[in-house]
Amino acid sequence: PIKNQTCLNVPAILYFLEKGAQPTRTVYDILRKAELFKEKERILS
Repeated sequence: PIKNQTCLNVPAILYFLEKGAQPTRTVYDILRKAELFKEKERILS
């Protein structure tokens, strides 16, 4: 298994998603695995 660490720029990702960017299925899966959508809900609440 690949053990490389992935760093996500969460503020930038949220910015572009809020502007209407549509992630590809692969990117969506990565963001879901990183629980980014839970983070987005927490920020918007």
